Amino acid sequence: MTSHENDPITQEIIQNSLQAAADEMFAAMRKTAMSSIIYEVLDMGTGILDHRGEIACSGAGIPAFVGVLDKSVKVVVAKFDPADIRPGDVYATNDPYYGGVTHLNDIIVMMPVFAEGTLIAWTANIAHNSDVGGMAPGSLTGEATEIFQEGLRLPAIRIIREGVTIDPVFEIIKVNSRMPDVLEGDVWAAIASVRIGARRLTELALKYGVATFQRAMAGFMDFGEKVSRKAMAGLPKGTFELTEEQDDGTFYNVRITITDDEFVVDLRDNPDQSKGPVNTSRDGVMVSCQMLFKSLTDPYSPANEGSFRPIRLLTREGSVFHAKEPAPIGFYYEIELRVYDIMWRCLAPHLPAKLASGHFASVCGTFIGGIHPDTGRQYTIIEPQIGGWGARAGADGNSAMFCGFHGETYNCPAEVNEARNGVFVDQMVLNTGPGGEGEFTGGRGIIMDYRVRAATGFLTAGYTRSKFPAWAMEGGNEGSPNLVEFIPKTGAPVRYSFVSGLQTHEGDVIRVMTGNGGGYGHPKDRDPARIEMDIKNGILTPERAREVYGWAG
Repeated sequence: MTSHENDPITQEIIQNSLQAAADEMFAAMRKTAMSSIIYEVLDMGTGILDHRGEIACSGAGIPAFVGVLDKSVKVVVAKFDPADIRPGDVYATNDPYYGGVTHLNDIIVMMPVFAEGTLIAWTANIAHNSDVGGMAPGSLTGEATEIFQEGLRLPAIRIIREGVTIDPVFEIIKVNSRMPDVLEGDVWAAIASVRIGARRLTELALKYGVATFQRAMAGFMDFGEKVSRKAMAGLPKGTFELTEEQDDGTFYNVRITITDDEFVVDLRDNPDQSKGPVNTSRDGVMVSCQMLFKSLTDPYSPANEGSFRPIRLLTREGSVFHAKEPAPIGFYYEIELRVYDIMWRCLAPHLPAKLASGHFASVCGTFIGGIHPDTGRQYTIIEPQIGGWGARAGADGNSAMFCGFHGETYNCPAEVNEARNGVFVDQMVLNTGPGGEGEFTGGRGIIMDYRVRAATGFLTAGYTRSKFPAWAMEGGNEGSPNLVEFIPKTGAPVRYSFVSGLQTHEGDVIRVMTGNGGGYGHPKDRDPARIEMDIKNGILTPERAREVYGWAG
């Protein structure tokens, strides 16, 4: 036993080193990826897991990816004989029925980490890949009726054996993609990321000793549990329920029971799985629960397995929140957002200091593609969009932010889209239309125009909160809807919430319109100084101010 095995300072140093390694993995992947959805938007995540696959530390990126990697690694750990998992191996999955959790575009790459002949940890990452095959460019379509139509499935397989690439696997991956060189480059970026992480962890374990390394990892997970349970003391106790109608006319139900020891989310009373790709896996729903629970307990400390031990999730297999194979699952993120949002809305009246009014609550995934007019190559834009967040007591909502699912990501700069893809970005402005008024107003969404350059191409989009905008609190006005408007060069504009494979032509405009967040408090109680500032900033007209707020100026 080394002299510092039980030293709390050493254990803290190790934990901080894990965070540094996860962040270095993130940087390596960002700098080497080929797709703008990865290196600009940062639609990815990195993490470090213990030898069992429990999350020990996560890097930056999408909040909804923090809870994905452990579930994926656990499938690999269960599938492969421990004696057959060797140094230098690399594994991958993208299938929600085999550890993938999300959809086929998101490939998870995992690597075991060894020190002194012992498996001490795993490094892993996840990223959205531009095209993994399937019936539609970009691999996402609202017309899919089974997962086989959504692309190539990787059911938790080994892709590198003791440092040697398994070439047939890579050939299969590439030949199934419309953008094989881009897909191959992004997968190798992921491999570089897990390798640098594995190297750092091995160095760390050899420096302090394997036993000390493992003790520190386990100790910090226990600490994460203590922090969560302590914070639960400040949550309201009891059972809280909500039923909410969705854009498609179905009703979603949630029941949350909070005790001194448990945070129980019951989603069993919900519709059967959809025939279309608006389903999610049970693991995906758990991620939604983890995100909300973390924000209610201790949002500022690192998340690890211990942080989520108080959660208990109840689902019904075969439902929209626990789909059975081979249900399509491409637009899973909108369904996970619905879970996240109905839990938020259910608890918001009981936690007004922590939970604001509803936000635009959609990834507003927009997929635009075709043949680049300059290069002759296939391009696919994959853009999550930004929108308005809800107001709360004492503060207006934030404008032009990503939804709660997408979190720490960025929009793709217009210059990058115009250089890499076959479009011009004609405008990106705040949505100053009605919606979200209150004593404190909801944040503004955006209006963004893509003008198509390609002779022919396609538009696929899937937006929720189109019929029922962001909800308000305490007498405020609800927000505004999320929509995509197709404005052909010749012909009348058409608005959609879901559209798949719509043919586009040169000169057509695709207009994204994201919603304003919900308001808080009655509009007539708004401070006149705030109203005048809104008018000065051009987000409110004097006429609208008089109509909604009773402004006398």
